[in-house]
Amino acid sequence: MKDANLRTLHHHLAEVKEGKRIFENAFQGVARMVLESEIDKVIVNGKTTYDFSIFRNGRKHVIGMYDEINSFVSYVKDASERGSSAEMAFVLVGEPGNGKTFFVEYLCARYREFLAQQENRKYTFRFNHIDRLGSYGSIRAIESQTYEDPLILAMNLFESQDESKQWLVAQVGFSENEIDQLYENFRPLGACSGYILNDIRTHTDGDIDKMLEFIEIVPVPLTESLGTVTGKYPAKDKITSSAVDLLGEESIQRLLHISDTNNPYRFDLRRGALARVAGGGIHFSDEIYKNKKDLVQVYLGVIQNRNIEIDGYKWPIDTLIIATSNNSEFHRFLAEKEEAPIVDRCRICYVSHNTNYKLQKQLTQYAIGNETRTTLNREYLHQDPNLNYAASVAAVLTRLPRSEKLTPVETMKLAAGEVAGEKSIKTLAEVIDILNQDPEIINRFGQKGLGQRNLGRAIQLLTESSETNEGQCMFAYDVSKALERVILDYVTEANDRTKYLEDLKTAKGLYRERIMTEMFNAYMDEPLAIRKDVMNYVNMIIGIDAENLGADKMWKYKDPQTGELKALKIDERFINSIEERLGLKTAEQRETFRTSIRKIYGQKISVDPDYDFMDNLELVKAVTDVRLKSDIAGAGSLIGALANRTNEENQKLYDRMVDTMLNKLGYCRTCAQKTIEYFCTQEDEN
Repeated sequence: MKDANLRTLHHHLAEVKEGKRIFENAFQGVARMVLESEIDKVIVNGKTTYDFSIFRNGRKHVIGMYDEINSFVSYVKDASERGSSAEMAFVLVGEPGNGKTFFVEYLCARYREFLAQQENRKYTFRFNHIDRLGSYGSIRAIESQTYEDPLILAMNLFESQDESKQWLVAQVGFSENEIDQLYENFRPLGACSGYILNDIRTHTDGDIDKMLEFIEIVPVPLTESLGTVTGKYPAKDKITSSAVDLLGEESIQRLLHISDTNNPYRFDLRRGALARVAGGGIHFSDEIYKNKKDLVQVYLGVIQNRNIEIDGYKWPIDTLIIATSNNSEFHRFLAEKEEAPIVDRCRICYVSHNTNYKLQKQLTQYAIGNETRTTLNREYLHQDPNLNYAASVAAVLTRLPRSEKLTPVETMKLAAGEVAGEKSIKTLAEVIDILNQDPEIINRFGQKGLGQRNLGRAIQLLTESSETNEGQCMFAYDVSKALERVILDYVTEANDRTKYLEDLKTAKGLYRERIMTEMFNAYMDEPLAIRKDVMNYVNMIIGIDAENLGADKMWKYKDPQTGELKALKIDERFINSIEERLGLKTAEQRETFRTSIRKIYGQKISVDPDYDFMDNLELVKAVTDVRLKSDIAGAGSLIGALANRTNEENQKLYDRMVDTMLNKLGYCRTCAQKTIEYFCTQEDEN
């Protein structure tokens, strides 16, 4: 860029003609960025939707939010195709702590990276040698205040559009078709750029070559801290906020230089947040409805007209406006009927909490942190391998509304795409449809519950407790106590508090079932012991009716995971014991259950050969109970053996299990002992 010829308007236009530089508006830029990424199809709550890979990259990326992202992408795409969305702002409305601000900031970061690529870079222009004009004092160079694209300047180079078009065809070689495409994004020059260009035209007697000597093309700075290209305006209190923060104001410093009082350059637009993102950028208004009325009125004008207006002067802007708001502020705003025009200019997107507990595990990991944790004494702080599960399940259950058609656990499993006994994903889709008919937004599916910030508070309470620091371990069961404290301290509505505490009880029951599985794995000295037994049961009920089954009950089958031929002895006592645990008394009930398992096997294995039925909690619990009770009948039960370690045999069993937990299952001595103690109690048994 050191060569002066590379900074000329002619060079820039030639680069655009060759496709080395791009001319597009903010909507087209963002739409192209998103749609050029990989697009996958996913099924969410029984409905097919699209997943855009650009939102799933990086160390800390957006989790879930499928419907919200689809709404945003369709909004931007519609605006880029000059639909009605081009005159609207996109507003994310939802409860605190559900990822609205994170989503917008992530989008802005990706957009900055996109524009940093050479072929996508934004350019603007600067007027040089201004001091020669005589009425600008010692001001020598003036950059476009709203970062206007050089092509906008080229389209307005002459006083008539036809002359500008003819010049573009004659000098640069654009075809008629290319000119028409360029002029689809035509907008007039901002007041000050137009005024200065007119001064230059007068000074050079309209000689276009002399006029172009005053013009230099420069790249738009991408420095995040300057607020250029992507800028954020957080709502301020009524005293300190003013329209100046958005639009700019008259600059006393400039007035000292400019002798012509009619010159619009006396207004410093960069003092406001909008001008800095006006050249194809993203303006992010955080908590838009918290602003005082006159500021919201300013937004109304900016959103509808896409102009910055001061004292009758206009500066057209090219900006994607995204805002956030929490439910209470939005409802308060809606209640004031005279404010209807601003809401009418907004594309409202209601953001729900994440209701998929499998995805929540990644969000919980964000709350726990990826850094190595230490105690207050700076010693290594271990994390119980069940910590994430316990926290994720508890948080998600609070976000699931009650329904007569589904139990909370069934809703949770179906929302995560898992099997929930006889209940199908269609039932969940029906429940969601009914709930989403409610005009009260807060009653819709996933709109209410403990947010990410509350989960973060629970993790903080867990790490500051003396038990955690003394034992040097974040024990999973303690997260329930921390969440209970958060519910009591931070949830103000009594009905919500009662529901969340009940959900916490359900979560403890699920944690207990998980511990039963873990203890059996420890007892068997095998990390995947239960998984093997569950798959053995599934394979046995598939092979029990096989034609090639001999008297020895040996059945050969091909393992879908490895492709190897395996032999399995069908143990009818084992099958019957499991089905008794499942409460299947009659032959009809058993056959119905077996048919449903075979059906699931047929559907799942073809798509995912690694599917292991471990999401079928009832089956896993039944297999665990059968194996725990049958394997050590001599000691009464595993609980009895572990609780009563007075004899040498029981002590050996205990030591061996602790050793397996330490070396194979990821426990430390503290959480291994606490987990065994908890297993030996009767707490939280469903």
